[in-house]
Amino acid sequence: MLSVLAVAGSAVWLIILLLPWRPWLTRERLEANPTKTLSRAAESRLTVLIPARNEAGHIVSTLDSLAVQSTRLRVIVIDDQSSDATAERLAQYADPRITLTVVSGSELPAEWSGKLWALQQGLRQVESEWVLQLDADIQLQAGALAALLDHAERHALDSVSLMARLRMESGWERLLMPAFVYFFRLLYPFGLVNRHGRIAGLLVAGAAGGCLLARTGALRACGAYQAIRGELIDDCRLARLLKRHGYRIWLGLSHMAVSRRAYDGLDDIGAMVRRTAFHQLRYSFALLIAVTLLMLLAAWAPVAGIALGSRVAAVAGSGLLAMLLGYWPLLRYYRLNPAWALSLPLVASLYLLFTWQSAIRYYAGHGSTWKARRYGQHENG
Repeated sequence: MLSVLAVAGSAVWLIILLLPWRPWLTRERLEANPTKTLSRAAESRLTVLIPARNEAGHIVSTLDSLAVQSTRLRVIVIDDQSSDATAERLAQYADPRITLTVVSGSELPAEWSGKLWALQQGLRQVESEWVLQLDADIQLQAGALAALLDHAERHALDSVSLMARLRMESGWERLLMPAFVYFFRLLYPFGLVNRHGRIAGLLVAGAAGGCLLARTGALRACGAYQAIRGELIDDCRLARLLKRHGYRIWLGLSHMAVSRRAYDGLDDIGAMVRRTAFHQLRYSFALLIAVTLLMLLAAWAPVAGIALGSRVAAVAGSGLLAMLLGYWPLLRYYRLNPAWALSLPLVASLYLLFTWQSAIRYYAGHGSTWKARRYGQHENG
């Protein structure tokens, strides 16, 4: 029995390595030319929307990173009922390169998630052709805005989103955050996300909502953000909505968008995952069991198979090598020691634990808490 499991677990990684769209490669990427700023014409065609709730520690540096992109850029920050010093930081901010509008967010309506409600309020004030949805903790490198617009217009795209480089400074961050991106890429293969006109491409849609450029007309035509108002995984839902309406989307990696949000401890990362993990499984216990079995099979069966007889050990070794080879390109892209690949079975187990915790919280009626708001509650009884 263990031999069969070892072979099956190894097959998972070999199949991933051989998939024609190569989800493990880092081909889909976009980087900036730091010497290139937005032209005056481009500035008038772009508005940046930043939803901010309790972001006093990040909002100024985020605005500063935008200021170096141009000479006159319109930025709308929606202060989503912050209880910290966010409003004071915004009131004090002054840079001639930024035309800043601060919207005081109104009370969150029922059935809306906080971020989407903030974006909806900001979108009402947008008059430009393009809108950039940017998280308040993400800093853009010089030339990023020009690169985003150029890529969108050169390839006739309606949306371009970047998987921001997550903070990887603490030990837990270096252990878990690259794998977060890796598993996301396996779930939403960038090569398929960026395809259009084929069945596989039409079925797969994904986005990274922390840095997402879109045509304003496309957002309004498909009813965003109203149409997805209750979504917790709002970026991928928005991508699916855009693609369903015939719009062309693109998703890639980048070093030019950097998240400064710290996840120093294991529970910090766990809280981030627990917020959406069971929601991702559509609150289905059957899917939870299926994912659990698949993750344990893929993570540990090849490792266990190494200790078995020569033939099984050879197959298990091939599977283990495929696991490491598939993870290595992403570690190299983030300039991390390739030895971190050896931790992937442990990392997969930790993410599985977070997913179970997400399910337990849901069934206990607690849901998940994010920025002092509770989502995904299950009514018992």
